[in-house]
Amino acid sequence: MNSILSVQQVSKHYGDYTAVNNISFELKPGQLFGLLGPNGAGKTSLIRMMTTITSIDEGSIFFNQEKINSDTPGLIGYMPEERGLYKKMKVGDQLLYLAQLKGLSKKDAKAKIQSWLDRFEINDWWNKEINELSKGMQQKIQFISTVVHEPKLLILDEPFSGLDPINTNLIKSEIFRLKEAGTTIIFSTHRMEQVEEICEEIMLVNKGRAILKGNLQEIRNQYKKNLYEITLDQSPADLSNLPGNIQEQVDNQIIIHLEDDAMSNEILSFFTKQGIRIRSFKEILPSLNEIFIQSVEEVEA
Repeated sequence: MNSILSVQQVSKHYGDYTAVNNISFELKPGQLFGLLGPNGAGKTSLIRMMTTITSIDEGSIFFNQEKINSDTPGLIGYMPEERGLYKKMKVGDQLLYLAQLKGLSKKDAKAKIQSWLDRFEINDWWNKEINELSKGMQQKIQFISTVVHEPKLLILDEPFSGLDPINTNLIKSEIFRLKEAGTTIIFSTHRMEQVEEICEEIMLVNKGRAILKGNLQEIRNQYKKNLYEITLDQSPADLSNLPGNIQEQVDNQIIIHLEDDAMSNEILSFFTKQGIRIRSFKEILPSLNEIFIQSVEEVEA
C-alpha cells in the first residue's frame, strides 16, 4: 500500500539552532501515529514543514505521492496547539468561513457543519460568539473546523487540552471513527498516557532527533524487564523456594522477576502445592513514559 505521507531526511535550522535533525518516517492510509516528545523537542517545527507553514531546509516531504506544495494545506486538517478562532465571530459564520477556505462551496459547507453540530449535539451554538464559549466548547468548534472538509491527513496537536473527561472521550471516539473511515491521523503530544490509549505506531523525538519509532506494542515488548504481577487469594506463609526473584510483596500481591516464560508453570505448581489459588498472573510492560525516559538517557549517556 502506498504511503499517504513520506518524510525523508528532513531538517530545520534557525540560525545555529537545529529544531529538526534528519528525521524520516512514512505513514499509510488509516494509520494512527503518535508524534511524541517533551516541549521544545521539535514536534511543532516538523508539523509546520509538513503543512508548508515553514520551508524545509534539508530533505523532502511527499503527500499522497507528490512533493508538498501550495495545494497541500487544503488536503490536510491541522489543529494547532495554539487555537486560531476569531473570538467575536459567531460559531456558524466561523465554521462556514473556514470550510470555504478549504475549498467547500457554501451549500456543502453548511450541510457538513450541520452534520457535525448534530453529532456533537450543539445545534444551538450556531449564533453564539466564540468568546461566549468555554475553552472546552471552543475546542469542539476547532475540531469541527479541522475535519469538516474530510481531509486525508489529520494533524492534531494536543487535541484534548481544556477538555473534561466526557468531552475527551467524545473527541477520542471521533478520532477512532475517522481512522476507520481511512483518515491518517498524526497525534502530537507530550502526554504519553494518552498515546498509549489510542496510537498504534509512534515516534519519540528529543532535541530535534527521532530517538525511537515503530509499533507501540512491539516497542513495549522490546523494553520489557520480565516482571510479573501475581495476585493470590490469600497471603502465602512461605516464599523461600518460589522460583524467580521477588521484587516486591504487599500482602497477597507479589511482583516477581522471571528469567523466562517457562518459569510461569513452576510458579503455578508452587502455589498449587500450597493450596493457594492464583487470582491473576500478568506481565508488567513498561509505560511509554518509562520507555521515553530510558531512551533519552541511553542517547545522552
